[in-house]
Amino acid sequence: MTKATTTDVVSNIVTTIREAFHWLNSELFSVGETAVTYGAVLRFVVILVAAWIVSVLLQKALQRYANFRNSLAPSSVYALKRITHYVVLLVGFLLAVSSIGIDLTKFAIFASALGIGVGFGLQNLISNFVSGIILLFDKTLKVGDFVELESGVTGEVQEINIRSTIITTNDNIDIIVPNSEFVSGRVTNWTMRDTYRRIKVSFGVAYGTDKELVKKAVLEAAERVPHTLTDTHHRPPQVWLVEFGESALNFELVVWLRPEAVNRPGAVQAAFMWEIHTSLMEHKIEIPFPQRDLHVKTWNGEKAQVHFMQDRASTASTENEEPAPEPPSKNDAAEEL
Repeated sequence: MTKATTTDVVSNIVTTIREAFHWLNSELFSVGETAVTYGAVLRFVVILVAAWIVSVLLQKALQRYANFRNSLAPSSVYALKRITHYVVLLVGFLLAVSSIGIDLTKFAIFASALGIGVGFGLQNLISNFVSGIILLFDKTLKVGDFVELESGVTGEVQEINIRSTIITTNDNIDIIVPNSEFVSGRVTNWTMRDTYRRIKVSFGVAYGTDKELVKKAVLEAAERVPHTLTDTHHRPPQVWLVEFGESALNFELVVWLRPEAVNRPGAVQAAFMWEIHTSLMEHKIEIPFPQRDLHVKTWNGEKAQVHFMQDRASTASTENEEPAPEPPSKNDAAEEL
């Protein structure tokens, strides 16, 4: 086969391919003076997919680098990965729009006008978007923190997305919370600076119980609970007398918890209550229940009966002269007595 023949074959192949894909040059719609073809839309999609793949590869590279260095906090790595993801997607979107042939200057003007309309119509969405960016840069909330929201939701932060944050409760329920609730509301972060926490377990005993015996029994109970922290940097468990109640002496067990127990407040409280009850029973310490003392004054029944008979006689004598007044209402409690 000669060189001219090879050139003709290649030319025929190219011509065939062009004829097969000539529809890519067909106009789909137009934006102003710019005609958008099927090929331009295909380039747009390919660039977006490529940007997504680049974002995934960069996130994996950042994670490997963080695992190798072991000097970056997981929260910082997570924030850096999310920011990288959004930046790469934004750049890819701009490149995809530019590949269509749309002037980015005109697009910016259109985006500004659209942004004003979106700002009025989708205020909550924009608020959550901005709040998500604040959370990614802020240090007050990170993945793995155990938080309690003003609405009463408690759980561990699993993901911080651009619109919402996913919290998993201790019952393994995923709750999607808008980011604006973290910025504008009050949030209790149990693990923000330190994972060591102190709790107070309330209980009561009957009046007349030896305080020292109560202290000894409850401290023994605290030692049996595996959640009790026993290091030398924190105070050991303490028993406080906090109130003289109506029917009990009210105490509190004040104890520091191990880091792994901080995220399980309900189970920890139940564990201490169980052991406190067991220890009080072992030392024969009475646990009181609500009670009331009723004091009854003496009542002279004979004198009351004489007065009642006199009243009946005076009423009968005046029966024909004028209408008798209505008798006073009975005191049912006094009748029972």
